[in-house]
Amino acid sequence: MTHALSAPRRADRPGNPRPNVIVPVLAFSGITVSLMQTLVVPLVPALPKLLGATAANAAWAITATLLAAAVATPTVGRLGDMYGKRRMLLISLVTMVAGSVLCALAHSLAPMVLGRLLQGLATGVIPLGISIMRDELPAERLGGATALMSASLGVGGALGLPAAAFIAEKSDWHVLFWAAGALGLVAAVLVKVLVPESSVRTGGRFDLPGAIGLSIALLCLLLALSKGAEWGWTSGMTSGLVVAGLVTLLVWGWWELRARQPLVDLRTTARRQVLLTNLASVVFGFAMFAMSLVIPQLLQLPAETGYGLGQTILAAGLVMAPNGLVMMAMSPVSAWISRTRGPKVTLMAGALVVASGYGMGLVMMSAIWQLMVISCVIAAGIGLAYGAMPALVMGAVPVSETAAANSLNTLMRSIGTSVSSATAGVVLANLTIQVGGAAVPALSGFQIVLGIGAASSLLAFAVAAFLPGRGKAA
Repeated sequence: MTHALSAPRRADRPGNPRPNVIVPVLAFSGITVSLMQTLVVPLVPALPKLLGATAANAAWAITATLLAAAVATPTVGRLGDMYGKRRMLLISLVTMVAGSVLCALAHSLAPMVLGRLLQGLATGVIPLGISIMRDELPAERLGGATALMSASLGVGGALGLPAAAFIAEKSDWHVLFWAAGALGLVAAVLVKVLVPESSVRTGGRFDLPGAIGLSIALLCLLLALSKGAEWGWTSGMTSGLVVAGLVTLLVWGWWELRARQPLVDLRTTARRQVLLTNLASVVFGFAMFAMSLVIPQLLQLPAETGYGLGQTILAAGLVMAPNGLVMMAMSPVSAWISRTRGPKVTLMAGALVVASGYGMGLVMMSAIWQLMVISCVIAAGIGLAYGAMPALVMGAVPVSETAAANSLNTLMRSIGTSVSSATAGVVLANLTIQVGGAAVPALSGFQIVLGIGAASSLLAFAVAAFLPGRGKAA
């Protein structure tokens, strides 16, 4: 049997694509899935009691989602290129609904972790949505639409925290997951009814060994990152996982270079524009997450520290909520800059704005309004940069590899946020003061994390500066 290797084939689809319908439906789906990032944050302190588990074991409710997202994103992207992007998007949304229902029915740790794992498997919705837009939308609508879809990764996370905090405070915690399931179901129905199947498919044979190899490597490395502080960074478990992950990654690379239809085309990935965009995405993901770790803690620490503002988690969520609206508002700005100056300039501008936001944070952290301003400035920069990344990636890969390439770029951002979380955790755990007999992060620790965020943003700017020309857009 022969398979299509490079020439995409057209899939049957109903009617003509309607941009005014497709864009909001896909953006809503992306926001719904990204809500899963912050859904359990308000529950973290109470999870051990709610689930009858130790604090270390309860943390798997967060870790499972991270690991599942890392494994699913590149695999689902490739399957979308081969068998239909809308089909895989629907499967991802249904998986998220199933995970939400399982969590809503959970009263112990095992079903909660399994449900959170299923929710994490849906993360591929965002790169799949970007890829559908490339296939279906007219060129003049593509820039703004993909910028909005890309920004939905941050929009959902920002809006999810206050919503989840409000529900957790005013109602039974299971309602959080019933609400998530309902949103996922609405998104799935809207996609099924209003979004046509993508017109481009590659066909061929799925690279199962490549998918298994990459999944093992990512699981080992991300598990070491997320649990290193708990197990000890020099412990045998952490070191063993890092070594196993790196060795597996090398073997996987060897396989991918020899496979006829690889999961990830490493030769395409090594193209200057794709490689540098992915590197910038890792650094940018690192920079973005530093804000999410510092500002909520400063808001919630007791005033006795001298720098804490003594707010509830609901108040902290409301302070962070405008981030999502700012990111959304910056999507058309990002598209306009990319159209007139090129996505390279947009990415560099976004990096500078984020760096300036962190710089402001070093001297403005004594009042709620100051933290809100800082978070909005950083969110504006993220909105600019996130809109440019898919444009840069799609401008350098064949149409038949759009979903796989966008999924890999999304994975790079996720790796950056994981490294950021681990790094900030180490800094804040080692720089503490005693307040009321308890150790809390010191002001100097927060300042160091903000400084690292600024430095990583400037590093992303430097990486983007080496992109070719103005950076070719899709």
